Amino acid sequence: MPYASGLKVVSLFIRARACSTVMMIVKLGGSVITRKDRYRSFRRAVTRRLAQEIADSGERVVLVHGAGSFGHLVASQHNLDKGYSGTEQMPALSRVMQDVRDLNLRVMDVLENALLPVVSLPPAACASMKRGKLERLDVELFRKYMEMGALPVTFGDVVLDREMGFSICSGDQLIRRLAEEFRPKRVVFCADVDGVYSADPKKERGAELLTTVDRSYLRTLSKGTSYVDVTGGMYGKLENMLAISSMGAEVMVINGFAEGRLSQALRGKKVIASKVVGG
Repeated sequence: MPYASGLKVVSLFIRARACSTVMMIVKLGGSVITRKDRYRSFRRAVTRRLAQEIADSGERVVLVHGAGSFGHLVASQHNLDKGYSGTEQMPALSRVMQDVRDLNLRVMDVLENALLPVVSLPPAACASMKRGKLERLDVELFRKYMEMGALPVTFGDVVLDREMGFSICSGDQLIRRLAEEFRPKRVVFCADVDGVYSADPKKERGAELLTTVDRSYLRTLSKGTSYVDVTGGMYGKLENMLAISSMGAEVMVINGFAEGRLSQALRGKKVIASKVVGG
């Protein structure tokens, strides 16, 4: 598309978004946009399709993406999730921060090519932690960009922690804080499976998709995961999802690999998913 024509489409998109008072939050999971078992392996084609689905939905969105294999592998090897232990961690800290920004730049490039008016807000520059929990997020930055019709994009990152030195700020913690501030109508988590299951569907054939998940489900979960994850695994994710749902948002987990599902979910269409219901 010629550059001038592209600008015209973006301008129309911004005006349409600015007129909307309803906003939604989308999480592109690290297991969807990267191969989590291969260091720095980006799924560009999948991310490109998801970006187009966001654009096609016409909805007002804040986007959060996971770090996947650009963050978890090195962070786990050097115990960055446990905080500062010595100067020997600094090369790994630097590497992870560079890697997650590289992933963010790749995601931003794909989103921009879908003619989405995106702005990147790295958590290391606008957030702080306390003992591994998000303590502060400069939500005014998000608000001001949204008021101008932009689509804010943030991501899992290493952030200063006033008790641990530094810690990992997950995309799910960011979504929880953003939901507290902006009260979205819907929060859509894109995973690499159809939703939440009674057991690990990659290991157990009899695992059943749960159409509704409430707080009682946490008691059946272990806090461990089957892959390297420095942000609390499925247990931590569901804790945040339940908290977000209790604020009044519709929270759903969908399969990011299923074509068209994200666009339909954003439009409020019925899709294969797990709805997380807090209380």
